[in-house]
Amino acid sequence: MRSLLLFLAAGLAEIGGGYLVWLWIKESKPWWYGLIGAVVLVLYGIIPTLQHYPSFGRVYAAYGGIFIVLALLWGWGIDKNTPDLYDWIGAALCLAGVSVILWAPRP
Repeated sequence: MRSLLLFLAAGLAEIGGGYLVWLWIKESKPWWYGLIGAVVLVLYGIIPTLQHYPSFGRVYAAYGGIFIVLALLWGWGIDKNTPDLYDWIGAALCLAGVSVILWAPRP
C-alpha cells in the first residue's frame, strides 16, 4: 500500500507541477505558477526515493505505468478530454507491465 501511495504522490506531483508550468508558459498565467510548478517538480524527484525497492530503474519503469493512468485521469478530470477505449486498453497493458516489473519472482 505504501508503494502505491508513493507512486500516486509522485504522479500527482509530476503532472501537477508540469501543469502549472504549462499554464504559466502556454496560457500566460502569472510567473508564480511556474515557480510553484518548479518546486512541485523538485518534490516529484524526491518522492520516488522513498520507495523500498532497491533498483532505480525498476522503480521508475513501474512508476511510468502508473503515470500513464494518472495522466489519462488528469486529462479527463481537469482538461475534460475523455479517454477512449484504446486509451483504457493501453493503460491496462501498462499496469500489467508494472505488475510484472514489481512482483515477478526473482532469484
